[in-house]
Amino acid sequence: MSAHTIRLAVLADVPALTAIYEDAVLHGTASFELVPPDQAEMEARFNAITGQCFPYIVAEDSDGTVLGYAYANAFRTRPAYRFAVEDSVYLAPEAKGRRIGTDLLSRLVELSAERGFRQMIAVIGGSDHTPSIRLHERAGFRMIGVFENSGFKFGRWIDTVLMQLPLGDGGDSLPDETRHPG
Repeated sequence: MSAHTIRLAVLADVPALTAIYEDAVLHGTASFELVPPDQAEMEARFNAITGQCFPYIVAEDSDGTVLGYAYANAFRTRPAYRFAVEDSVYLAPEAKGRRIGTDLLSRLVELSAERGFRQMIAVIGGSDHTPSIRLHERAGFRMIGVFENSGFKFGRWIDTVLMQLPLGDGGDSLPDETRHPG
């Protein structure tokens, strides 16, 4: 039995999301932000993502403590990209190494495919960010490229790794335009 559950995120989760993201910004390269956004900004981002019908989920323990979160958002805003999403997965420090990221990403892939999206793109901060790269590899993503030295954080250059996973039929069939996910 799992020590955590995955559920849809709600507005009341924003304080926990803010704390988890703050740690990621201050101590990691998963985000190229340099200054963590405050709770009001995180709430605005949450509302923008969920308001467009993108999936946003959390993992919580049996006490209701949020251990991590994941969401899909537009890969790019131009209309031709409307069937592609970018994934984001963030874990509380104490949740790392417990397969919580695996469970979050797996559920996010399912929800995105159910909503009609056809491609998921991972944009990973750092070619040395092995845990995130392996997480995506285990989920079936394949490496599609590296933007070398594209970010500068913590006094060093950081690569951006791109990985991709087809959802549903991927590019093997035309999407149902009447069922546009966004």
